[in-house]
Amino acid sequence: MSDSFDLKPILQSLTVGIALVDPESLAVVFENALFFQWFPPGEDGDETLTQRVPGLDMERLGRRLEDRRKARAEIEIQVGARTLPLRLELRQHLDGEDAYILLECHDASKEREAQYMLDSYSKMSEKARKDLEKEKERVERLLLNIMPKSVYEELKDYGTTTPQRFETASILMLDFVRFTDMAISQDPSALVAELNDIFSAFDRIVEMFGCERIRTIGDSYMAVSGLPEFVPEHANNIAKVALRMRRYLERRNTAHPQQWRCRIGINTGPVIGSLVGIQKYVYDLFGPGVNLAARMEAHSEPMRITLCQSTHDLIEHDFTFVDRGEFEIKGFGTQHLYFLESELRER
Repeated sequence: MSDSFDLKPILQSLTVGIALVDPESLAVVFENALFFQWFPPGEDGDETLTQRVPGLDMERLGRRLEDRRKARAEIEIQVGARTLPLRLELRQHLDGEDAYILLECHDASKEREAQYMLDSYSKMSEKARKDLEKEKERVERLLLNIMPKSVYEELKDYGTTTPQRFETASILMLDFVRFTDMAISQDPSALVAELNDIFSAFDRIVEMFGCERIRTIGDSYMAVSGLPEFVPEHANNIAKVALRMRRYLERRNTAHPQQWRCRIGINTGPVIGSLVGIQKYVYDLFGPGVNLAARMEAHSEPMRITLCQSTHDLIEHDFTFVDRGEFEIKGFGTQHLYFLESELRER
């Protein structure tokens, strides 16, 4: 090696470990201070490169060098109590007529740290994305519990909703008899747990017939059929829901010491559906159809379902009724009322 050693002062000052290796014997013919520090020779000083650098697969790397390609490898060495990752790069080097293998050893600690941080940020980002997706799904489920899906979609797309008028919908209003006395005399937490079970069962019945649960307030339950999409069988559907709610309570009461008795009123008429509130959303129905349904519930009796003439006329061929006669209904004048008894196919 002739004039190459003129570069010795420069090579010794590098922060990269440098070695020139004889390609035939793999003897290290030159090394800078950093390479010597990282791969010190043994006592006899005659070790080959593979002896100086444990784990170096020169057979594989040599094949790449023969193809005039740069060869790369990664190893770890122990420097005191610290494990140091190194990135090795080997290439053919010609010095006049002499051929050498130039070996560069780069400290890969910062690269490893950068990659570790990148992986960590990537994992954190992925976790945050999944958490956000879960939270989005949770919020969506909560919102779908308090408003129809079409209203939720409008709110999601436009940030607001427009009140809608529905010319014909059938509304169910349910209230429990003497609930206040039950709440005072019974264990409140146990009572609320039972009420939650009952309302959950009502939700399944409502969903079974394509209706919408609108709201619960205390011990009252409100459902509707015929919105947000018009359904020709809306009156039939709400009547079937009412009958199955009553049947569910009858069966529950035979198996539980706590007796739950309800009054149900149903009515068919025009309503307006709208999202109410800014910070806390509530989807609610307004209009004469809702008001008359509430009057029907108030004029009903325990474990009976009351409806007026207009709803009766829509479903009279599919159900059986008990004629109750005429009643004076506040805000609606004289109305002919009926008890809904059963579906015709059940008799």
